[in-house]
Amino acid sequence: MYPNLIKLFNPFFLGRDLLSGIFISNISFLVLLFLFYKLVIVDYKESEAKKILIIFLIFPLSFFFGMVYTESLFLMLVLGSFYAARRNKWLWAGILGGLASYTRFVGIFLFPALLYEWYSYGVKDGKRDVGKLMSIFLVPLGLLNYIRFLWEKYGDPFMFMHVLPFYGSERSSGKIILLYQVFWRYLKMILTTKMDPLYIVVWLELFISVLFLALILLSFKKGIRTSYLIFSTFAYLSPTLSGTFSSLPRYVLILFPCFMYLGLIKNKLFKNFVYAIFGIGFIIFAIMFFQGYWVA
Repeated sequence: MYPNLIKLFNPFFLGRDLLSGIFISNISFLVLLFLFYKLVIVDYKESEAKKILIIFLIFPLSFFFGMVYTESLFLMLVLGSFYAARRNKWLWAGILGGLASYTRFVGIFLFPALLYEWYSYGVKDGKRDVGKLMSIFLVPLGLLNYIRFLWEKYGDPFMFMHVLPFYGSERSSGKIILLYQVFWRYLKMILTTKMDPLYIVVWLELFISVLFLALILLSFKKGIRTSYLIFSTFAYLSPTLSGTFSSLPRYVLILFPCFMYLGLIKNKLFKNFVYAIFGIGFIIFAIMFFQGYWVA
């Protein structure tokens, strides 16, 4: 969906794909901030919502939202889908979910998340609307449409999986690598890699992977809405199955319940510590990104 939108808006920017992509990303980012706020205040206070957004905005890798990547558009659609479901607008939840799965593969994990949300509504109200359930089945259509495109264009419907090894980072497409095996691999890299700027990236990938795994578990304990965490758990685990945490510092940007958990922490000293670390990290990693130490 993202490259199609770039192509659509391209004429407005005199054929410059880069400007078109930046425009789409930043407009999407503004909308997702609004949707994130609206989603949070369904369950929490307005003051808590503001703190959550601050944590989200100063996260060290949040500058990716303004770049030519799918993060802004994708998270906007995910939050819109959940918000529609929370407002009992299931057709819109399905449509936005379908667009999300057309934007990125992990959008398919909205399907089990929305199913659980629909089920929980039935438990609460004592009845389950089958018509609303059918709307959720719009979610897989986005991914299926992309699979159809790959089949017709390249003769390989699962090309998005088969090309993983060509991205480097020793990604695997022929077998599933379990999470503990990826952690073990990174520990070996840390013990054997020489110190250079790329060494920082290895540490960052490992730190982020540990941090967000802990945040997901703590979010379950905190009682953050289960449907959000179903989506986030699958979205966290799926890229690690290729055997690497490469790009995970960017991928975790869509794990919005983790930012909710951090924003809900009451301890002011700890929260100020998080603000400081995130702010410093934002400056350092933005500089490294713009200097070309990594691109994704």
